[in-house]
Amino acid sequence: MPEDIVYQHPLYGGKISSTFPNRFQDVSNIREVPNHQEVFVDPSRDESLIFELLELKPDVADNGSAAWFLQDLAREQDAEGSVVIGQSGVLEAPGLMYNNSPAVVTTAVGQMAISKGRQGREAQNIVKVYLANLRLKGVETDVLVTAYEPIVINPLSESADTVGAGVAVPAPQAGCMPMDEVFKLAVTSFRVLDWGLF
Repeated sequence: MPEDIVYQHPLYGGKISSTFPNRFQDVSNIREVPNHQEVFVDPSRDESLIFELLELKPDVADNGSAAWFLQDLAREQDAEGSVVIGQSGVLEAPGLMYNNSPAVVTTAVGQMAISKGRQGREAQNIVKVYLANLRLKGVETDVLVTAYEPIVINPLSESADTVGAGVAVPAPQAGCMPMDEVFKLAVTSFRVLDWGLF
């Protein structure tokens, strides 16, 4: 059974790095991606991993910030039946401290029904969404790391053509690292190599 090969991926022109499986392809090689995002997908499993740099939202409390961003994402994507399944407390990230300003991380896991691209509600897939909010206070930046894992693929979804409709094949069965582990690895290995990026 093939095991996932993981390696350190340069992000944002090498100014940031994160480690995750090689099976995730850089979407910017296929289509344009906004400058503040880095998007990676595994088309064979319809899984994706997204890194996003946003201006720090000072009005959102650290505790529960990942859940707040998860709900915000659900609204943005016009998701239905969005629920937060779990969230972490606030964890310090000493490796991401800048100018003695602390960095903190919170995570949340949710489930929602969302459509691909421009498809309508009738083609919604049920997905599990993992989201980490890394708050880099020294540079007033909220970093979001989001991982999408399909649970049920709608027969009307464009994903059904490549992945097949119905309940998604569990990662271990497909010889892949499970998405919760991919997410954990991507978040814990996240490093800023050049603070000049901000």
